[in-house]
Amino acid sequence: MKIIIAALTGLIMVVTVFAMEKTVTPNSVNVKQTIDSKTDYIVLGMGCFWGAEKRMGELSGVIDVESGYAGGDHADAGYQDILNFEHALRAGKTAGRNHAEVVKVTFDPAQVALEHVLARFWESHNPTQGDRQGNDIGSNYRSAVYYHDENQKTLALTTRKIYQQALATAGYGQITTEILPLKNYITAEEYHQNYLQKNPDGYCGLGGTGVKYPAPDQHIIRGDTSSVPASPSPQSLDGKNLNFDQQLVIFESENCEFCAQFDRDILAHWQADIPMVATKNTNPPADWTLDKPLFAAPTIVLFREGKEVVRYTGYTGEKENFWQWLGFQMLTPEQQKIAFQQGTERPFTASNLDEKRPGRFVDPITGATLFFSKTKFNSGTGWPSFFEPVEGSVTYHEDHSGYMQRIEVRSASSGIHLGHVFDDGPPPSYKRYCINGNVLKFIPD
Repeated sequence: MKIIIAALTGLIMVVTVFAMEKTVTPNSVNVKQTIDSKTDYIVLGMGCFWGAEKRMGELSGVIDVESGYAGGDHADAGYQDILNFEHALRAGKTAGRNHAEVVKVTFDPAQVALEHVLARFWESHNPTQGDRQGNDIGSNYRSAVYYHDENQKTLALTTRKIYQQALATAGYGQITTEILPLKNYITAEEYHQNYLQKNPDGYCGLGGTGVKYPAPDQHIIRGDTSSVPASPSPQSLDGKNLNFDQQLVIFESENCEFCAQFDRDILAHWQADIPMVATKNTNPPADWTLDKPLFAAPTIVLFREGKEVVRYTGYTGEKENFWQWLGFQMLTPEQQKIAFQQGTERPFTASNLDEKRPGRFVDPITGATLFFSKTKFNSGTGWPSFFEPVEGSVTYHEDHSGYMQRIEVRSASSGIHLGHVFDDGPPPSYKRYCINGNVLKFIPD
């Protein structure tokens, strides 16, 4: 248990005990410590502090961003303490006020105005969600501005009012951000500092709303007479230019690592039948409707006839999960049983069993080529058979189901079950890829 010794006016020892069992205790600091007269700081809560640290650290004029905890009743706590306390609060087993995950942003007012810092804060998360941010739920993930002087308080309240008007125009609800004097700030454990630099694939729930902070005259005013142009807000999509019958829209945000990963993993290789388009504007295409507001980036929404049908929220690199989600929108129940439950169609029932035209057989979800028709042969088994797949198009897995030992074949692009491979095929490979025809789509040359 850590004891914080605070020097007040004399050598008075103050011992503060956190009313629960301690597990990890970070270094506690006094944020009223003497700072360089040329710098200032403000403490902000934006949900998970990993993403908040990265977002605020990218702002020109920001000197340092430190992850920490603040706003709770206890003067000393660690990460696990805060999680335990939150669980107890939600279970009704305790009372009090938990800390929020925050970042202490130290900046040079000569290089960046506090209004600019707060504008980045408002834009970088969704401040209307209450005790949550993205997939992170709990009062420890609340939106907050903790000020240390009256000027900061005034500007925080003013910018909240300005941004509330912008959010209301875009169809969002009331801002839930608490604006309070800073108390009980604690530096987070070392492994939380610069987390996304150390772990580039780490989860970041910050997506923002896509609504820009509407600074006066489209500028963010500094303390002096200079100004910094604000980034123009991306235009919303025009529904007239999209596929009204069926359209996928990726709602992304600026500086979003997982949006970039989705683009690399999925969008860069898009061959599926459903048209896909990406936007950084969180409004639906003109005259189209979303079922509910967006709260994480990226969010992929399937529209049919201009209305949201289903969405996939918060891609974090799980490609197979995304393709399975899309597969349930594209495939028939019979195809789904084969693709996702390792089912098998009845022999001699596949529509493309006797297909002999030059062309290619592709994954029915991703559109990736699996087999060329020149490798197809009549095995007499009742299933489409091939002696060779396209290089890198399939993966192999041991299958011990049905008291048999077989090698399962799956699509490398979507992970769906295709069939099995056997060693009784024709030359030159002497392999027989026995594939369910109902999960193959044929595209003639």
